[in-house]
Amino acid sequence: MGYEEEEYTASFSLKIWKGLFPYLKPYRRMLLAIFLLNLGCAAMDILLPQFQQYAINHFIQSGTTGGLALFAGVYGAVVVLQTLFVMGFTRRCIRVEMNLGRDLKRACFVHLQTLSLSYYNTTPVGYILSRVMNDTDRIAQIVAWNLCDMLWAAAYLVGVFAAMLAMNARLALAVILVVPALALATFYFQSRILLWNRRVRRNNSRITGAYNEGIMGAKTSKTLVTEDENSRGFRKISEETRIASVRAARMNALYIPLVLFLGSAATAAVLVRGGGMVLRHTLLIGTLSAFASYAVGILEPVQELARSFSLVVAVQTNIERVTGLLEKKPGVVDRPEVAEKYGDAFHPKRQNWEPLRGDIEFRDISFRYPDGKENVLEHFSLKIPAGTTVAIVGETGAGKSTLVNLVCRFFEPTAGRILIDGRDYRERSQLWLHSNIGYVLQSPHLFSGTVRENIRYGRLDADDEEVERAAAAVGADRVAARLENGYDTCVGEGGDLLSTGEKQLISFARAVLADPRIFILDEATSSIDTQTEQLIQAATARLLKGRTSFLIAHRLSTIRRADLILVVRDGRIVERGTHAQLLRERGYYRELYLRQFEEETAAGALNAGT
Repeated sequence: MGYEEEEYTASFSLKIWKGLFPYLKPYRRMLLAIFLLNLGCAAMDILLPQFQQYAINHFIQSGTTGGLALFAGVYGAVVVLQTLFVMGFTRRCIRVEMNLGRDLKRACFVHLQTLSLSYYNTTPVGYILSRVMNDTDRIAQIVAWNLCDMLWAAAYLVGVFAAMLAMNARLALAVILVVPALALATFYFQSRILLWNRRVRRNNSRITGAYNEGIMGAKTSKTLVTEDENSRGFRKISEETRIASVRAARMNALYIPLVLFLGSAATAAVLVRGGGMVLRHTLLIGTLSAFASYAVGILEPVQELARSFSLVVAVQTNIERVTGLLEKKPGVVDRPEVAEKYGDAFHPKRQNWEPLRGDIEFRDISFRYPDGKENVLEHFSLKIPAGTTVAIVGETGAGKSTLVNLVCRFFEPTAGRILIDGRDYRERSQLWLHSNIGYVLQSPHLFSGTVRENIRYGRLDADDEEVERAAAAVGADRVAARLENGYDTCVGEGGDLLSTGEKQLISFARAVLADPRIFILDEATSSIDTQTEQLIQAATARLLKGRTSFLIAHRLSTIRRADLILVVRDGRIVERGTHAQLLRERGYYRELYLRQFEEETAAGALNAGT
């Protein structure tokens, strides 16, 4: 499911903006400077028509050039000062936008590292990326520019009205009376234009997603003959986009002439009433000219106020999304005294870390997933001495990963305790535990970089010889040998330039290099050919010796030598024992084993026949 932008129709709320204040605090002096520079710009904009008034009244009407040099010098100084004000606030606005966006992205990225696995299990990647990238950029842009534009517009309007009232109160009322109508029309149309434009953007995102699915899934669509259904869905989205675009354009088509009409009405009122006053010699023509400039000039700030206010209100949903992410609490948290002694992921105190032997005990464990309604484990107890190999088997979706998730402390027991080397593992930090675990996934993830760099992630201080020795131990050296640049070959984003089997071998080498006390192999050989699997099994028999290990396996032939086999069915452990013991019991394990044996035999006969 793709991420869709949410509609936001709430009014302005200071409570929402308070969540952003800590990130604005480092830039309070810069924001104050922007505030003052904007006031300066507004003052210069208000002052310029006064020069126009003076020039007409004192030079043109009087027919003299006396004092013109001084006038030109002062006017030039004002223009230069206005330019400096604009340059000053523009530069600072850019710095606030770039720095605030960077700070919010950095805060989100750091906080995401602290969240528990459960958050990533239940939150789509697109949802997270939208907050980290799109929402932070939008917040920074609105804060840096639109808040400043609102300040300039408000200051300009107040200053213009004050100037007009000071010049001629009766004529000023002719302009001021138009402003409420202009403001109401602007706020009415701007909110609706913003609404329809947001729908256009959302539908454009849906169109892009539909194109992406159509291209990436072209083979599937053709084999399932779903072209007509895909076309109907696309027609519906594109028609919704057309309707939204037309309505947005229609609103603009009504709004722009209305604003021009009201602006022209204000100018006409000034010229009619002011012209009569000029003819009666109760108003100078230069003053009338300044009034006309002010009447035309108020259109832009009123529009800017309405537009910026709509955007400031709309951005509140982005603020809520980002602050909601930053306030998200991890599902698993170290106690304060534990963090004080052992440190955290960003400030580890390795000098206080005790060595881990690998004794693990489940003591009267009950467990329910955070989004679950029933316990998947109840009063479960099991002692696993250091160096024991435990295999966890069951059909797809049976819940084989539950025990491993608890051992790794990705989740914590709902009730009961898990002891590692005789101590509740909550008495030590998560980082201490995770640093002693090697985890090889069924679908491993590689980082952008070279083969060598990806293996070195297992232990960042390892030299090239140690990296290559770890690779050779699991057969990953054969992957490097086939590549053009060997260990220095880039694997692409997520390892996309390699096959799944090659990625698994590199992932396995990475875990071997870490030299962990606890090994977890999550169907780690499921995408590797039989010959490579045999090499890995021989290597792992040596590597796992003396280490506590958990093997999550779908192919039962890979776990026959395990010291203990736990059989999982419907999220519960229904049998336990060695391979021989479970076969003798003639239970669910034996049924699974025989069924899989028959399938593998039939597949082998089919391959031999072809």
